[in-house]
Amino acid sequence: MTFPTTPARRVRRWTGAGALALAATLVLTGCTGDGQRPVSDETSEPTGTASPEPTEEPIAEPTGEPTTDPTTSPDSTVVPLYFAGDGPAGTALFREFRRVEGDPLTEAARIIAGGDEPGDPDYRTLWPLVEITSVQATDGVLLVDIPSDGFTERPDGMSRRDARLALQQLVYTLQGVQQERVPVQIRREGDAPLFGLPTTTPYEAGNALRTLNLVNITSPAEGDAVTGDTLTVTGVANSFEASGPCRLLQDGQEIALEAYQSEGWMEERLFPFEVDLPLDGVTGEVVVQCETDDPSGGTEGNGPAVDTKTVTVR
Repeated sequence: MTFPTTPARRVRRWTGAGALALAATLVLTGCTGDGQRPVSDETSEPTGTASPEPTEEPIAEPTGEPTTDPTTSPDSTVVPLYFAGDGPAGTALFREFRRVEGDPLTEAARIIAGGDEPGDPDYRTLWPLVEITSVQATDGVLLVDIPSDGFTERPDGMSRRDARLALQQLVYTLQGVQQERVPVQIRREGDAPLFGLPTTTPYEAGNALRTLNLVNITSPAEGDAVTGDTLTVTGVANSFEASGPCRLLQDGQEIALEAYQSEGWMEERLFPFEVDLPLDGVTGEVVVQCETDDPSGGTEGNGPAVDTKTVTVR
């Protein structure tokens, strides 16, 4: 069903300096969605040849309120990280942000492949513990050095689709950090495969609508503490008629509902949205839940894509 946008609500394009939330991290428009359909073979295999030029212009997206912590290292960078989660048609990728120190490409890759836990407990990495020596932007590719000879085949319990999606975790993350749609080349001694997949040619980002969840909350982040009379929710989505519901839940009960209106739909990308949820009289732990619209009312298809964030209202 379609949730009409309340007239008093307005959707604003994030253009001010305050949009540089945790850092001046830019994220590719094609890397900001989340998909409902499985990753297909043709979108996940290495392509052999790929243009180093981005296919879409990058855009700045809101990532939260600016940080002013004086203890933050000037050498740190906020990076987008893509983790797996449950979409309506199976596993899909969701994005969250984290501050890292050192080379952002290498550190982001190490988080994805090194077994670090996501900030959101609904997310997970598909990678077993894999050492990554470095990531370099060179010769029109992002070159990922994996020195060990482990995991040439899929580990127990990893399906072929999960293997492909694990590589997409890395591709989307590195392209988001680099802010270019450059292919990702994995380098191993003797061109050994990884998870049973070839490493002889670069990998491109898979179709966004088949790889990513179709709604992704950017702010608030999981575990945030919020105050005030309203909670501003930002995110990205690709939803029917560019609209969908954002709910505020407490103890499993819906206490607020507003419709977001994103900046577009019907393209292979996700579009920014912003919506305010009322907090008047609300305290304690709440769940922000944003969804894509389901015009069939659950009678057709796999149902809406959903993303949630648990926060505390003080």
